[in-house]
Amino acid sequence: MLGLSVGHYTDREALTGCTVVLTPQGAVAGVSVRGAAPGSRELALLEPGRLIERVHAVLITGGSAFGLAAADGVMRWLEEREVGFDAGPVRVPIVPAAVLFDLGVGDPTVRPGAEAGYAACEAARAEGFETGRVGAGTGATVGKILGPAGAMPGGLGTASVRVAGTYSMSALVAVNAMGDVIDGETIIAGAQIDGTFVDTARVLMDGFGTPQAGQNTTIGVVATDAPLTKSQCRHLADMAHDGLARSIRPVHTLYDGDTLFALSTAPAGTPPVPPDLLTALGTAAAEVVARAVRAGVAE
Repeated sequence: MLGLSVGHYTDREALTGCTVVLTPQGAVAGVSVRGAAPGSRELALLEPGRLIERVHAVLITGGSAFGLAAADGVMRWLEEREVGFDAGPVRVPIVPAAVLFDLGVGDPTVRPGAEAGYAACEAARAEGFETGRVGAGTGATVGKILGPAGAMPGGLGTASVRVAGTYSMSALVAVNAMGDVIDGETIIAGAQIDGTFVDTARVLMDGFGTPQAGQNTTIGVVATDAPLTKSQCRHLADMAHDGLARSIRPVHTLYDGDTLFALSTAPAGTPPVPPDLLTALGTAAAEVVARAVRAGVAE
């Protein structure tokens, strides 16, 4: 992913895991949280106007709020390599993180911790990393309106496009939605009864479904080599959520913590792109997110 490396820790017995996107050279970052039930770490510093400009990794993880502990292992791995914000006596690695709820499958007493985050860093590679039911997508499920028995596996997907013949845009998304995954009007993964899709949106509108709080959430990262400011990264993350709306129905519910990070890997000091190109990049971000969601459930 655009000079970044991606690593997973996967526990196939407990059905949980975490995924790290490493950017040791630092990347300008922004975040957009649209779901009403998020779990996160270090998001406030990504707001425009905060002191910190660049992050050194982004963690997406299972384990609900317990899984945020995996970020400690990512920080330790980076600190051992003297990567981080220069705070004088130490370098402090900046590692924003977001979680999804996968405790309803596998063993709910096992969650990614510091050792899992460290292991994900050790496994990181620039290309050829696995997708599907690995890392943060290991215990992911979709279409949970009728309970776990009617749900289908989610997973981790990725997609990339070129923008204006110059820049790249990539997405990595862990799909764990309450809603169904759709392609146009066709449901490709979601709530089922006896192998037939029931259409979560219709079930909700007809008043038959009972969503379960805290058991969902789609999280991910979009990244580009185009030079962006923190404010532009935030706008890019905002537009990227359009891709969730195109591929998950319903999305951004009270029961999902949908969170997307945006990274710019351009070297520090490069002038940022103008508004027209930012709009093109945002359009591309929405497209790759939608493709990544569908790929995540197709593995």
